[in-house]
Amino acid sequence: MASLTEDLDFRGLIYQVSDPALRHELDHGHLCAYIGFDPTADSLHIGNLLQLCNLRRLQLAGHRPIALAGGGTGLIGDPGGRSEERRLLDADELAANLEGIRPQLERFLDFSPSAGAARARLLDNAAWLAPLRLLEFLREVGKHFTVGQMVAKEAVRSRLERPEGGISFTEFSYMLLQAYDFLHLYDTEGCRLQMGASDQWGNITAGIDLVRKVRGATVYGLTSPLVTKADGTKFGKSETGTVWLDPRRTSPFALYQHFVRVEDAVVGTYLRYFTFLGREAILELDEATARAPAQRRAQRALAAEVCRLVHGDEEAARAERASDALYSPEVARLGEEDLLVALEGAPSSTLSWSTLDAGADLVELLVASGLAPSKSGARRLIAEGAVYVNNERVRGGDGFVLRRDHVIAGRYVLLRRGRDLHLLALQ
Repeated sequence: MASLTEDLDFRGLIYQVSDPALRHELDHGHLCAYIGFDPTADSLHIGNLLQLCNLRRLQLAGHRPIALAGGGTGLIGDPGGRSEERRLLDADELAANLEGIRPQLERFLDFSPSAGAARARLLDNAAWLAPLRLLEFLREVGKHFTVGQMVAKEAVRSRLERPEGGISFTEFSYMLLQAYDFLHLYDTEGCRLQMGASDQWGNITAGIDLVRKVRGATVYGLTSPLVTKADGTKFGKSETGTVWLDPRRTSPFALYQHFVRVEDAVVGTYLRYFTFLGREAILELDEATARAPAQRRAQRALAAEVCRLVHGDEEAARAERASDALYSPEVARLGEEDLLVALEGAPSSTLSWSTLDAGADLVELLVASGLAPSKSGARRLIAEGAVYVNNERVRGGDGFVLRRDHVIAGRYVLLRRGRDLHLLALQ
């Protein structure tokens, strides 16, 4: 069986390590480790998914994870990865956001007593940051950092180098607060490892330096690569916006569809990052992608595993069934939201209810939709059995008309020629 670091290496999850000794600690020790999550919304999103998985991997290896909700640092805002100042949230917004993300954090980690020494904790840094007094903080923490050190950090330097750049003292102080988090967790929880994405390296090393200077202790930092899409753009967004972990914001089916559509160039990486499939299973899926990419076996496995992890077995099974329905008569059972998500990017047009009530000629609709080149071509396709309405093969020649009983999800009709889809929206 592979060690934890061997598994992390296979998955490409180790990007920066503060001390080579950390590898031995990960494989043979019992570390307490934490990752911070700023509650800038009432839900986490798939951009947070890698770090959630990383905490889970550590716990499964016997380490004790802390999910740190940034109720205190969230009032300030992390400048990392930003080109402009964040909007400051008020206390009520942050409280609501924290309530939203707590159950999502709890899905990934075992907080029960049965986890023993590896029992996870969920903490909010507002508990120790809010009571801090300014003069005390400056004397106890601020004196250990020079302005030169802080400006040299990538998150700050990139902001200052922009022509319109600049950074407020509020965001400039974020690094000190995150460093203090590490010190506090070292003192109260025996925490010796902070993890995060590579854009957090400056903040993480600031905490390592503070613990060393104030306590004379060795603590560690580990970062994972920033996750990008095949074109190099930021992971976590779709064409319609952020993909959330809260099912009220992004349905389980929409989450499934997001991952089932990922490009071949990144599906292997995502399988390593976001699933707990074993090495052999992942390598076999790599081979399947290379051998028969059109089958999209790797994408389907990725989508199912992520959906199961985020929403549970039942929702994952429903999402798989809905996805399979796209090319089966079961499409008629999909609700409007799932139907539109499933057909995102597919050609569409409108059709009036009055036309439908009069009987909409299928031949004319096939030509108008671009599924057939001409009326004669449409008739030939129908005769060959290549045309479907709501994934039911059309039988009955070129006199077929659409009526109200063909409407699905309240106001849609799905036309298909082979694998080509066209959605009619009634209005």
